[in-house]
Amino acid sequence: MLVLLPPSEGKAPSGRGAPLKLESLSLPGLNDARSAVLDELVELCAGDEVKAREVLGLSEGLRGEAAKNAELRTAGARPAGEIYTGVLYDALDLASLDPAAKRRAARSLLVFSGLWGAVRVTDRVPSYRCSMGVKLPGLGALGAHWRAPMAAALPEAAGSGLVLDLRSSAYAAAWRPKGELAGRTATVRVLHAPTRKVVSHFNKATKGRIVRSLLSAGAMPKGPAELVEALRDLGYEVEAQPPVKAGTAWGLDVLVDEIH
Repeated sequence: MLVLLPPSEGKAPSGRGAPLKLESLSLPGLNDARSAVLDELVELCAGDEVKAREVLGLSEGLRGEAAKNAELRTAGARPAGEIYTGVLYDALDLASLDPAAKRRAARSLLVFSGLWGAVRVTDRVPSYRCSMGVKLPGLGALGAHWRAPMAAALPEAAGSGLVLDLRSSAYAAAWRPKGELAGRTATVRVLHAPTRKVVSHFNKATKGRIVRSLLSAGAMPKGPAELVEALRDLGYEVEAQPPVKAGTAWGLDVLVDEIH
């Protein structure tokens, strides 16, 4: 099982660890594309701060984020699972998983990123600010920048098993499973059961809890149908929409009664 996660807007500080080693990251086929984004981002943020904030969509109050990006090559690095914070990652709470569940997380979780493309939670990276929606002056829109290298690297990472896609639309645009792989991919919506409306904040929390539940239980469904059964066994109310045509993903609606 491969679980695709969005990153978080906010991130924990880099800390005092050894700096980034690009060659040590998972999915080495992405390294040329990573290096190109890293080089331009560092150069941009080391120059005109106003321009950097404009490109990155940062307010005056977030000017320190541009300065942080300027130091990415020398800043301390930490496991990505410690860098990403926010609602989904709080609910997932990787640090409190038991050792076996942590090993499953290391194998199964892949976090998408405007800067790194995608990383494992064990990959050591510095704290940064660069969303997939950014359009760099030289490279252009990052979603488009990542499509070709992702198309080459991600099918191998997915292997022959289930792909559980929990990304937001901006990150999904960087890579969409195609063909046979799409048929064993499941996307998830979180709906308020009484109204059948999509929820926002609780959407992220529920997705984090779903991943935690699967990892903690040792559930390794082989395909979307098995995933539906596994989630129901774990107490989730799930409605499934199998693909209506070849080359499209399953859609799963997880219904929740409370929004908090």
